[in-house]
Formats: sequence, C-alpha cells, structure tokens
Amino acid sequence: MPWLQLRVDTDRAQADKIENALLFAGAVSVTLQDNADQPILEPGLGEVPLWDQTRVTGLFDAEVDTAVTEAKAASYLCELLPNARWDQLEDKDWEREWMSHYKPIQCGDNLWICPSWCEPPQPEAVNLLLDPGLAFGTGTHPTTYLCLRWLAQEPLQDKSAIDFGCGSGILGIGALLLGAKCAMGTDIDPQALIASRDNAVRNGIDPQRFPVYLPKQMPQEAADLMLANILAGPLVELSKQLIALTKIGGRICLSGILASQAEQVKTAYSDQIDFDEDAEHEGWVRLSGTRIR
Repeated sequence: MPWLQLRVDTDRAQADKIENALLFAGAVSVTLQDNADQPILEPGLGEVPLWDQTRVTGLFDAEVDTAVTEAKAASYLCELLPNARWDQLEDKDWEREWMSHYKPIQCGDNLWICPSWCEPPQPEAVNLLLDPGLAFGTGTHPTTYLCLRWLAQEPLQDKSAIDFGCGSGILGIGALLLGAKCAMGTDIDPQALIASRDNAVRNGIDPQRFPVYLPKQMPQEAADLMLANILAGPLVELSKQLIALTKIGGRICLSGILASQAEQVKTAYSDQIDFDEDAEHEGWVRLSGTRIR
C-alpha cells in the first residue's frame, strides 16, 4: 500500500504539539527522531527526553488531500506547520525490509546469534536463534555484544545463572546453550517475559530450565552467575540486591554502562566484587568480576 510522509522540522518545545497536530489531522503513526546527530544515551529518572532539533514525521494514506491535511493540522496548532514537506514513501514489503537488516553475529569463537529466518553460518557452533521483537536484546547493541563475548569465554558447565533485566532472554539463553545447568530471568516489562519464553522454546530449551519472573515474584536465590545488562543508574541503585543474588565465589557481569560512568558503578560494588579488566566497545563498558565476600 502506498503512503505519504509529512515531515516537520522543529525544536524540543514544539515537538509534542506537532505530534498531536499530525495525529489530529489523520496520521496513522507519528515518529520523532534526532535532526542534528545529538545522542541521548541515558535519561534521568522520570524524564522523557527529546532532541534540541527534532524531526516529526506523520504517515498518511497516499489518497489524502495534502492541502486539507496541512490545514487541519494548522487549525490544531492555530498556526501554519513550520518547515513542512511531503514525501512519497516507497511501496515495498516492509516486513521483509525490516528482516533484511538483521544478520548473524559472531560473539565468540563458538557462539553466533542468528535471526530465526537465517541459516547459521557455522552450523556446528552454538547458534542462538532469536526473533528481534519488542524486547531489548538482539546482539547488535554494544552492551549486549560485550556480555555475549564474556559469556563465550566463561566456564559455564553446570553453573546457575540469573539474567537480570532479561529483555529478549538472550543472555540467559546464551548461558544455557553454552553449558549452564539452569538460568532465571527477570524484567519489569511483561512483554520481555513473553519474548524470553518464546525465544527459549525457539532454542529447544525446556521452560523449567529458564523460568522468568516480574521482580516482585522472583525467588531470591543466589546464582553462580549474575548477568545484568541494564543501565548505570539502576546498576548502582540495585547493587546490594545484585551482589546478594551472586554466590560468594560467583561471577558477575554488568553492562549498559558508558565509559564515563564505569568508575561510579565500580564504586557501588568494589567492597564485595574483585573486578577484572574493563572491556569497552563503541563507548560502552562491560564490568565483570568475582564476588569475594
């Protein structure tokens, strides 16, 4: 089905109003994106950040009258749309277009992350089959990649693991495929729990080996391996809980940390964790270590 896009270049203060105006004018969806290459990496608690220069794009049926649509949006704003322009969106199979962006990723000598519709490049390796979906964790983000690289080098045979903030379940499932005897996942997002269960089944893992829970329902049993790929703020706030859920002598892997935040996170754990050398990839850092007391 052909579509038209109405693009409006604006600033942070007006972005929400223009989004609402495009929806009022009949947009089937509206997206907001950075219009000046300004990264927003970790918002403060309670913040919903936007870029200083923001592009707001409304998607409309190709049959709409563009002049009438702009007039309706302007009536909502009580002024003309600033810097507005229409573009025709190429008519293509967007589902397959989306799938084409995901390729197998090698995360270790013997570990690959493979979209479920791709043939594994190395069939004899450990191949974690994944459907990228609503939950975070596809192996493409540097923080996930760093954790998977670490997992691929750890002795996991017969170990227990916790995937804290499990998202797609990629770390817990990876640990199981690499030899862990059991893993447990937890996430605040119910969609993540569904994705984790689905991906476990996709990889032939018995659901009893990878139960997933909302945080309040999670058993407080320490594991040999703690995997927490979240963000620096929550890692600091949850440090006591994450340490308590790691057995003495157990290993801990923390990610979702910018290089500038690494020392702050380390400080929250350093009295009980003996840290390894930091690992960095594309500005993100992975911290790993052993619980010593």
